[in-house]
Amino acid sequence: MPGAHTAQLLRYRQRMANAARRILVTGATGFIGRALVPRLQREGHRVVVWARSETRALALLGAEIDVVSIAAGQEALTAALSQCDAGVNLAGEPLLGKRWTPARKTVLRASRIDVTGQLVTAIEAASPRPRVLVSASAVGLYGDRGDEVLDERSVPAADFLARLCRDWETAAERATQSGLRVVLLRTGVVLGRAGGALAQMLPPFKVGAGGPIGSGRQYFPWIHLYDLVNLIVAALDDDRYVGAINAVAPDLVTSRIFARTLGRALARPALLPTPALALRAIFGDAAVVLLASQRIEPTVARRLGFAWQFPSLDAALHDIVGGAPLKISRIADTPSAATGAKYTLGTSTVVAAPLDDVFSFFSKPANLGLITPAAMRFRIVGQVPVLTQGVTIDYRVRVGPLPISWRSRIVDWDPPNGFTDVQVRGPYRVWRHEHVFRAQGNTTVMDDRVYYAAPAGILGALANRLFIAPALREIFKYRADVIRMRFGSP
Repeated sequence: MPGAHTAQLLRYRQRMANAARRILVTGATGFIGRALVPRLQREGHRVVVWARSETRALALLGAEIDVVSIAAGQEALTAALSQCDAGVNLAGEPLLGKRWTPARKTVLRASRIDVTGQLVTAIEAASPRPRVLVSASAVGLYGDRGDEVLDERSVPAADFLARLCRDWETAAERATQSGLRVVLLRTGVVLGRAGGALAQMLPPFKVGAGGPIGSGRQYFPWIHLYDLVNLIVAALDDDRYVGAINAVAPDLVTSRIFARTLGRALARPALLPTPALALRAIFGDAAVVLLASQRIEPTVARRLGFAWQFPSLDAALHDIVGGAPLKISRIADTPSAATGAKYTLGTSTVVAAPLDDVFSFFSKPANLGLITPAAMRFRIVGQVPVLTQGVTIDYRVRVGPLPISWRSRIVDWDPPNGFTDVQVRGPYRVWRHEHVFRAQGNTTVMDDRVYYAAPAGILGALANRLFIAPALREIFKYRADVIRMRFGSP
C-alpha cells in the first residue's frame, strides 16, 4: 500500500534526522573502521574520516563520508573537530606481520601514541569541542598472566606491548582535561570476515592443517567484529560508558578450544599445533601477541548491560565462516538475456530499512568499494558515473596477485525495483547480475541473481569449482555483512 510505505519511510527518516551527529573517525580504512563506518551511518550519523589519502578513503568507504586529509595539517583537523559531536580513534599499525625490530617498535608507537596525541591536541584547540572520545586500546596491556582472572582494575604488565597500550591510553585520557568523556576499549582478538587475525588463521584450517597455537592452554580473549562496533556505538551514546572497558566476549576459551571450535565450524580436523618455538622464530618478540595467556572478564560491559549478539565462540565462528545463505549451481536452461551462461548464483538479504533508501545506496557506484573486500582493492577508473539505462562503469579489482580491468553496462534500469548490469569487458565469458529490490512490510528484500560462464574453456568447470565459486561466495557473504552493518537485520 503506497500510504503505508510512505508513512514507514517518513518514520525511518525522522529517526535518522533525530539521531544525526557528526563523528570523526581515525583508522577508518582499517579492518574495524570499515565495519564501523556503515554501522554509524545506520544510526543516521555523518562520518568524517581523517585519512592519509582522500581518494583511497572514498574508494574504500563510499559516497556518504567526508574526508579530512592528514596532509592538510593540524588546522584542518581542528576545524573538522569543531563541527563534530564525537570522535572514534582506531589508528594503529598492525601488531603482527613484521618482527618487532627497534625501527618497527618506533612505527607501532608513532601510529598509536603520536597520532592520538595529534588528535587530542586538535580537540583542545577546537571550539566547540566534541563531547566524547572513544579510543582503541588492547588487552596486551595485561601481559602474559596465565590463569589469573583479569578485569579493568587489574594492574598492567611491564613488557613492550603493555607499555605501548598504557602510553596509548594516557595519550587519549588527556582529552578529559578538555571536558570530554573518554572511553578506552581494550580489545581482544577481533573476529570477522575478510580481515583481521582470522584471515591469517583460516588457510591452514581450511585444508585440515590447523590446530592450537603453542601449548594450547593459554587463554584467548576474542570478540566478534559485529559486537565490537555495537560496543563502540553504545560507548558513544551512553554517558555511563567511561574509562577502561574490556572489549571481549564473555565466553572464556583457550587456544585449544578456539582451534577445535574453528575446525568444527569448517568441518575440518584441527589437531596440528603450531609450536611456540616456530612462532618465536618467525615473529620474534611479536609472538607474544599469539602466545600470551589472558583470562579476561568484560566486567564493565556486563555491568552496563551490553548485549552481545555473539556471546559464544561457536555462534561467532559459524556466523563468520558460514554467513548468508547463497547457492551456486550449474544451469541447464540459460535465459536468452544471459546466453552462454553456465552457472547461476542466487542470494537473498532482508534489511530493516525502507525500499527507497536501500535502492538509493546500491544505485551509487561510489558505494561499490564499501561492499567489496579490501583485499580486492576495488577502484573506479575515471569519473564516477550516475547510474541510469545504458551507462558504463570502468573499474579495477585484484584477484589474488592479479589486477583485473572490468567494464559493466546497465542494461535494465527500473528504480526503485531493480537494475541489471552485464560485463562488457572482464574476466568472465558471460556475466549478468540482476539486482531486485522489494518492500516487505517494514523491511526491504534484496535478491541477487547472477548468471555467468567461467573463463578457460573446457577447464572452466574445474576453475569454477576450485577458485571462482569459492571466491564469489566470500565476496557476496562479505557484501551481506556490510549490508547488515549499514541497514540492520529485522
